[in-house]
Amino acid sequence: MGERRWRVVDLADLAGVSEQQVRNYLAAGLLPPAGRAANNYRVLTDQHADAVRTVRALAAGHGWQRARAILTAVHGGDLAAALAQVDDSHAELARERATIAAATRAFAQVAAAPAPVLRRQARIGQVAADVGVRTPVLRLWERRGLLQPQRDRATGYRLYGPTEQRAAHLVAVLRAGGFAFAIIDAAIATMRADGGVEHALAHLARRDEQVRQLSLRRLWASAALQEYLAAYYAGT
Repeated sequence: MGERRWRVVDLADLAGVSEQQVRNYLAAGLLPPAGRAANNYRVLTDQHADAVRTVRALAAGHGWQRARAILTAVHGGDLAAALAQVDDSHAELARERATIAAATRAFAQVAAAPAPVLRRQARIGQVAADVGVRTPVLRLWERRGLLQPQRDRATGYRLYGPTEQRAAHLVAVLRAGGFAFAIIDAAIATMRADGGVEHALAHLARRDEQVRQLSLRRLWASAALQEYLAAYYAGT
């Protein structure tokens, strides 16, 4: 038996998308070029069906932007560019995993440190003494966006509420632990969003599990790409 010929509607049903979406895939290069029959209908083959499956797998694992970049490179004859996209995607996830691990260690270190004495309001000198740094250091952290003290309307003095005092303590502990400002920025943002160290640790644990699941999806997506390449581009 010869190779099956597919209609646009068949590919749409296979992918669970509209016929127009299949046409968009063809126009964008996510599918291999389609020939034309004598009646001017597109000639769609098993490769197009496998390409549709690969599109969906790549999108689920690497996202639509990278799925487009990978397959347009493959169908454009630039396998090196396609593989570079795959490598970049896995490396990006590895960097995120490393960042989560570093932030988790940072929060664990903060949780083990003695808690600061919190005042209803404190001036910069009091906060500096509490966390063990000089006042210019607190001003530097403020310029970096790590601290957000209010200002006394009458005097213009900086006033640190409990949240900003906790933030200053967090930054001081992390800087003493040698953590880079990129990690500290993420830690402060997480603490402000989640309300405290324990909540931040729980958030990071959830994010780590999300990354683990995404890592599996990317692995499956890359395996689907490998199968597609082996079937149709074995000589590349």
